[in-house]
Amino acid sequence: MIREIHPDDLDACVKILIAAYNPPPWNDYWTQETGKKYLSEFMANPNFMGYVVIENDEIVGAMFARQKTWWINDEIFIDELFIRPDRQQHGYGKMLIDQAEKRSKELGLGGVTLLTNKHHPAKLFYEKNGYTVADHVIFMYKEL
Repeated sequence: MIREIHPDDLDACVKILIAAYNPPPWNDYWTQETGKKYLSEFMANPNFMGYVVIENDEIVGAMFARQKTWWINDEIFIDELFIRPDRQQHGYGKMLIDQAEKRSKELGLGGVTLLTNKHHPAKLFYEKNGYTVADHVIFMYKEL
């Protein structure tokens, strides 16, 4: 079952974020503190829309997204989507993607956009669900 995120879901979502991203292949270093701050920032956005996947009365995945203004037509931008590692490959990620697409259509928006690492399995997941790599956009950064 999918439902909208409630503020009291935050701690459970942080635990799943840590479980999903700290081990390989991501190898991140999220803590309860940094994860909570990170996800809270998304929830504070006035255009926030978030959903959780519930299995046996327990949150097993989440999507943090927002409606984003764009010059052609507004879109839904997925900031984070993660599933508890032991529940991955059970269709929950697809359910969350489908929810974003459904919401985009309901609001008359232009579509759904997101960023992911091209070297990790998430890229294949999104491609399998009809997303394509935008050749006209690159992600750039500078470490200081």
